[in-house]
Amino acid sequence: MQPLHPIEVPTDWNDHALLTFEEFCILIRTPQRTVRDWRRRGVGPRFSRLNGAGRLYITVAEVRCWLRLSR
Repeated sequence: MQPLHPIEVPTDWNDHALLTFEEFCILIRTPQRTVRDWRRRGVGPRFSRLNGAGRLYITVAEVRCWLRLSR
């Protein structure tokens, strides 16, 4: 059995950079279906759409904040 490693955002990532919904799911090692359910229930991190349409994005700063509060 492999040891568990905490999820961390690389320190060299700019807080203003954007991650797609898919990239976020990969980073936190969680299925997209689970994160969609969190969104539906209003319990996960906040995502935005550019110009109100299209793909979902989250800032690196928001990911860091959410990870810190989730521990």
